[in-house]
Amino acid sequence: MTDTDRLSAVTLDETGLMPPTPEIEQERRIAIFDLLEGNRFRPAGTTPPGPYRLTLGVRENRLDLDLTDDSGMPAGNPQISLAPFKQVVKAYYQICESYFDAVRRLPPAAIEAIDAGRRDIHDEGSRLLLERLDGKVETDLATARRLFTLICVLHYKG
Repeated sequence: MTDTDRLSAVTLDETGLMPPTPEIEQERRIAIFDLLEGNRFRPAGTTPPGPYRLTLGVRENRLDLDLTDDSGMPAGNPQISLAPFKQVVKAYYQICESYFDAVRRLPPAAIEAIDAGRRDIHDEGSRLLLERLDGKVETDLATARRLFTLICVLHYKG
C-alpha cells in the first residue's frame, strides 16, 4: 500500500436512522476521528488513486461503501451483506449498554472486566468485516475496527 491508499473523509448516510444517544454519537465521532488520523484503505480493481472519500450507508440490508477520490471522481461502490453481522452487532450493543451503565455506578475493576468483553466482541466484528471486504477493499485490522464501530452506529435502532 502507498501513502495514497487511505481515507481522507468519512460520512455516514443517516437516511432513515433514529437519532443517536449521546453515547452513540460520541462513539461515532471518536471512530471517524481515529479513522481519519490513521488508516489503510484501497479499493480492489482499477480505481483512481486515493486518498478516498467514503460515504457509508445501509440499503436493503447491505452495507454500501460509496467511494470517490478527493476530486469527486467515482472510485467504486462495494457492498457487503449485513446479515452475517446481525448477532455480533446485537451482542456488541448489549455489552455497550452494560458498559455505559457500569461506568455510572460500578467500581473500576467491574468496568474493566466489562470493557474487556466489549473489546473481544468488537474484535470479532472487525475480523468478520475484514473477511467480508476480502477481494473488495484492502485494509488492516485497525481500520476495520473503526469501520465496524460505524457499522454499529448505522444499526442503531433506539
